Amino acid sequence: MESKKSTKADVGRNSSLYFAVGLTLMMGLTYLTINYKTFEKEVIDIGLVDLGDLDEEEIPITQQQIIPPPPPPPPPVVPEEIEIVEDEKEIEETVIESTESTQEEEIVEVEEVEVAEIEEDIEVPFSVIENVPVFPGCENEKDNNAKRQCMSDKIASFVNKKFNTELASDLGLSGRLRINVIFKIDKTGNIIGIRARAPHPGLEKEAQRVIGLLPKMKPGKQRGKAVTVPYSLPILFQVQD
Repeated sequence: MESKKSTKADVGRNSSLYFAVGLTLMMGLTYLTINYKTFEKEVIDIGLVDLGDLDEEEIPITQQQIIPPPPPPPPPVVPEEIEIVEDEKEIEETVIESTESTQEEEIVEVEEVEVAEIEEDIEVPFSVIENVPVFPGCENEKDNNAKRQCMSDKIASFVNKKFNTELASDLGLSGRLRINVIFKIDKTGNIIGIRARAPHPGLEKEAQRVIGLLPKMKPGKQRGKAVTVPYSLPILFQVQD
């Protein structure tokens, strides 16, 4: 007995084709679902500026100051009459003679002109001078050191005799007092440039008075020439209370 079914009515005949089409659709739908993105919309408040709330700025009206031009200068004063004075004084012309010599003029020999040497006031310290000043009474000393010591002793003895030691007590001073005296023995042996420093001006004047009484000495020499020699003398004494 033959089958009466038609081949066109067989449903399972195209099942593989349907499966492939369905699989493809599912894969495409899955891909679109995975890659689908959504964006949140942010609300941005841009605001509105109300220009009517701004105060209107008042601009002051200024006026430019007009400076008037300076007045014109006064016209020059013209004298009414110009008097011309004739200069009758004769002017003597100065004739400048030439100083150039000619071959005919004789050459005059100039004699030697002596130039005077200006002596310098040289000061040499007492401690290093070659020949110390000689105090009266120290001429017979042998060498320079002996004359230096003799001079120091003579000056100290002279000051002790002449100095008024009672002056300190009269001035109300007491204790041990020191007076520093500086003076110079010039090229002629005289005492010059006396200066003193003491606790009281009265003592300074007394020290200057006593040093001014020193006798004239034989001046000191350096390399055979008389020179000025500075000398320092400390004066020490004790005032009894």
